[in-house]
Amino acid sequence: MKIFSPMYDACLRWAKHQYAVYYLGVMSFLESVIFPIPVDVMLAPMCLSRLEKAWYFALVATITSVLGGIAGFWLGAYLGQEVIEPLFVEYGMGDSYNKASELFIDYGVWIVFIAGFAPIPYKVFTISAGMMNMALIPFAIASLVGRAGRFYLVAGLIKLGGENMEKKLRDIVDTLGWAVVAVAILAYLLYKYL
Repeated sequence: MKIFSPMYDACLRWAKHQYAVYYLGVMSFLESVIFPIPVDVMLAPMCLSRLEKAWYFALVATITSVLGGIAGFWLGAYLGQEVIEPLFVEYGMGDSYNKASELFIDYGVWIVFIAGFAPIPYKVFTISAGMMNMALIPFAIASLVGRAGRFYLVAGLIKLGGENMEKKLRDIVDTLGWAVVAVAILAYLLYKYL
């Protein structure tokens, strides 16, 4: 079933929109606080559609993501106990918050770097950092390094692959999309039951 090909084509069209860079910035900011969709789904097509601007797109995504992370940090610091923690529990994210808290205790600022770089919910860690009273400057530096590493890696790989990558990706996007869905379901099941 080919449902990812039309979405891929739509993303490439949207990536060429005159305001796409602003949408990328807003999405990147919100993803660091509340938005559940990773920035890569917009960054990658934008880089593919305009290879000459790949580094610029990575910069925009990095800066706005770190600013969003700082907003999440402040939300956690000032609204954490009264508002955010009950919302985590109400929406079934209490376990995620507890695990994030344990990771902060074990790894400190390094977990912010890892959350910024890895495909795990960065927003949980930005809010948790504020709730746990982490120092803002180390948080911001770890966020900057982690997010820049991730977004520049995406941009660099796409720039390296160029137009050939776009053609090959178009051919396998449905297989790749279903594989990602399967991995996400498997990861969720492993996380939930282990």
